[in-house]
Amino acid sequence: MRYLPLSDTDRGDMLARIGVDTIDDLFADVPEKARLNGLLDLPRRAGELQVERQLSALAAKNVAAGSVPFFVGAGAYKHHVPATVDHLIQRSEFLTSYTPYQPEITQGTLQYLFEFQTQVARLTGMDVANASMYDGSTGTGEAVLMAHRVTRRNKAVLSGGLHPQYRDVVEDISGMADDKVVSLPADPTGTEDILSQIDDETSCVVVQSPSFYGQLIDLKPIAEKAHAHGALLIAVFTEVVSLGLIEPPGAQGADIVVGEGQSIGNGLNFGGPYVGLFATNQKFIRQMPGRLCGETVDAEGRRGFVLTLSTREQHIRREKATSNICTNSGLCCLAFTIHMSLLGGGGLKKLARINHANAVKLKKDLSAVPGVEVLNTAYFNEFTVRLSKPAHGVVEALAEKGILGGVPVSRLEPGKPELENLLVVASTEVNTDEDRAAFADALKEVLA
Repeated sequence: MRYLPLSDTDRGDMLARIGVDTIDDLFADVPEKARLNGLLDLPRRAGELQVERQLSALAAKNVAAGSVPFFVGAGAYKHHVPATVDHLIQRSEFLTSYTPYQPEITQGTLQYLFEFQTQVARLTGMDVANASMYDGSTGTGEAVLMAHRVTRRNKAVLSGGLHPQYRDVVEDISGMADDKVVSLPADPTGTEDILSQIDDETSCVVVQSPSFYGQLIDLKPIAEKAHAHGALLIAVFTEVVSLGLIEPPGAQGADIVVGEGQSIGNGLNFGGPYVGLFATNQKFIRQMPGRLCGETVDAEGRRGFVLTLSTREQHIRREKATSNICTNSGLCCLAFTIHMSLLGGGGLKKLARINHANAVKLKKDLSAVPGVEVLNTAYFNEFTVRLSKPAHGVVEALAEKGILGGVPVSRLEPGKPELENLLVVASTEVNTDEDRAAFADALKEVLA
């Protein structure tokens, strides 16, 4: 028997209070063509064995990331995750834990959140970090909203090197709030004149480094110009391992640092769930979204942990909340924390050096292929090449040869002819010399 707690009268009262006539009216913002009228074109029922066979056959059509040489990046990266991470996060104490509102029974969860925040703050060079966001893209949207609250302005300038999906999130959120967004054209080489876009109406400047195209950006002059006009610099990253080698954004003058933490402790996972990292300066802490774990002492003077400054969260005072996020990526940030603890500072630097060295080797191999032009001069483990043919078709041809050879820019920036030959490629610690040689040989055949 189904449990339906609401009567027709209850639903009618709720609809009247909201101010609509029917439930369908609540979906008025969803385009008609996107709505599903009727059932999906699927069998109404099937046995478990039959379903398993059918889904296995469908899955077999995919080329798994670990089965072939893999050079895909552009925001999600294949790194080696130690078996220890997966073993520890599956302990029942972690796997079944819920929101730690009762500190007297959730000290373990609160402690690892505190350690996670400490790691993120040290990685980014900032004063304080929250207990994670859902991912880097939504975190970037939240960072822009936070900058608007701090500066009491509503104009954001987005670099052309910002990940297109991150840009889309910012534009969507800003559109709902009638905020202004200046999105600069695609900037594969990092040569845009973003400084000229900053004025006294600017709330924040959003710059990604390494950029979506792999180019490393000097944030210092941008920070200086932004601060001179009373604006904030939001530094974005999609490859957190890069922070083991490059100067932290905080040391370059960033006011808010936000990005994706998937590369540490978390696999590709078909695109999620991931873990957003968010850090800022102490003076902005009350405007920071998400939850924050703090250190205290109990009644007997022993070290302990609690959620702090919770009045910023929407479950406490909705009308004064800094965000409607009222949770965090708990299990993913635990995986991040465990992997980061296993690496340590020295291990992270070593991992970052290996990544950069592998990218240098890949650049050398691909540069020797006729019809390939490398666009980036300063990069970490990822860079962009211009091909003599449209990148989308090249990637498909490479996949048929057993090589996952990067992300065509046109996949994320459709309808822009000037970008259709651009391919973003990454080489992490999982790639071997044989992988890179196979990539170069296959690319040479495809471009011939």
